[in-house]
Amino acid sequence: QVQVVESGGGLVQPGGSLRLSCAASGSAFSVATMGWYRQAPRKQREWVASITSNGRTNYKDSVRGRFTISRDSAKNTVTLQMNSLKAEDTAVYYCNTAELSGRAEPLNSWGQGTQVTVSS
Repeated sequence: QVQVVESGGGLVQPGGSLRLSCAASGSAFSVATMGWYRQAPRKQREWVASITSNGRTNYKDSVRGRFTISRDSAKNTVTLQMNSLKAEDTAVYYCNTAELSGRAEPLNSWGQGTQVTVSS
């Protein structure tokens, strides 16, 4: 399995930016498609973005054009650059293995996530 630790969350104003980081461990990371997910209060966890080992990306419609997922294989990290943040982006953000489509639930265990709050 791939072990992950998320960081970089915080409080930002609407329209602001934030960059989340995911530190991964395990030999499978280099060949695994990775993704970011989020869970807002009282809502189900949802897929946000995916990136394959060779850099192909896919995004949830509501974040496309605002969020950018990337990875650095040498550092075993996955990042999510979030721009033009909206109140509805408020959630706990998680990284995990993923399908490019985001359709299937990952088999890996979920980490603690990192809180993103967008508010005035």
